[in-house]
Amino acid sequence: MRPSRQILLRHSSARVAFSVLAVVLGLAATTPASAADEPDLIFRRSTVFKWLSPNDKLATYGLDDPEVDGVACHFTVPEKGGFKGWLGLAEEVSDISLACRQIGPIRIKKKFEQGVDVFRQRRSLFFKKMQIVRGCDTKRNVLVYMVYSDRIIEGSPKNSTSTVPIMPWGANDTIQRCADFVEN
Repeated sequence: MRPSRQILLRHSSARVAFSVLAVVLGLAATTPASAADEPDLIFRRSTVFKWLSPNDKLATYGLDDPEVDGVACHFTVPEKGGFKGWLGLAEEVSDISLACRQIGPIRIKKKFEQGVDVFRQRRSLFFKKMQIVRGCDTKRNVLVYMVYSDRIIEGSPKNSTSTVPIMPWGANDTIQRCADFVEN
């Protein structure tokens, strides 16, 4: 009888470990992975029709730079359909486009490092994430935004870059120099 009791204890330990893992993954899924607020969905378009499950889509989102007033970025990402996509288990591809524009007077709120995260989002259940980062072209007084995706083991060279020249917004607007806000 002793061997069966050991087997039961092992199975109980495995169940407890599995339950703890499920709780940790559930908490990780609910914690925000972004530097900015969640982006606003602008629209989605189906790209691949599926009979019994959700279609593959392209989704376009908009977000404001949390540390720079007057700049908005829009990005388009592919979203996997099918049952894996519906359950959130599909790994999304790294094809992401980005466009950032001045939408008002630009006011940089605080100093930042070159390549600082503006927004992060998980693109797979465990290992892949998309990031939008900001830098400053100090010579030209231009904010530079780049989107890319990475994985723990192997990243992707696919990326997109957008620039926002810091221009006056109205006759009395004073222009900040982004070089004054870059931390060395």
